[in-house]
Amino acid sequence: MKNKFTHIHASGNPQMVDVSDKKVTHRVAKAQAVVFLGEEIMSQLQGDELITKKGPVFQTAIIAGVMGAKKTSELIPFCHPLGLEDVQIIITPDKETVIINATTRVTGKTGVEMEALTAVSIAALTVYDMCKALSHEIQIKEIKLMEKAGGKKNFKRK
Repeated sequence: MKNKFTHIHASGNPQMVDVSDKKVTHRVAKAQAVVFLGEEIMSQLQGDELITKKGPVFQTAIIAGVMGAKKTSELIPFCHPLGLEDVQIIITPDKETVIINATTRVTGKTGVEMEALTAVSIAALTVYDMCKALSHEIQIKEIKLMEKAGGKKNFKRK
């Protein structure tokens, strides 16, 4: 069976995927972003938080990530609007980086992968924005889907 793009109509025009015939299931997605901050910034950690003139970096990034997940369908053209039931974001300092993990949940006809990916993306961008005055060496290294469950195809990154 050959894979095809679901967002391309047979005519070649873009389209939103029709989910009207799909079953309602409980769906979960997990995504991760890695942000390199470097030794200079990480040396300013106070416990598990960075405090800058703009405020607490990780707490602000968590709030921004949740807000981003809730706005995903407004940002990505063919994402279906979802009534998210849960968005959890955890930010973990690790040497010269921070690891941002998001878990999103919904009971619905379509998955929440894009919401999880948007959550970690917006959280990573918020960390960048709040720390950019401290260093220009900051890098958002990777953003990736870690896991999804509840639809036709489950996925778990090894």
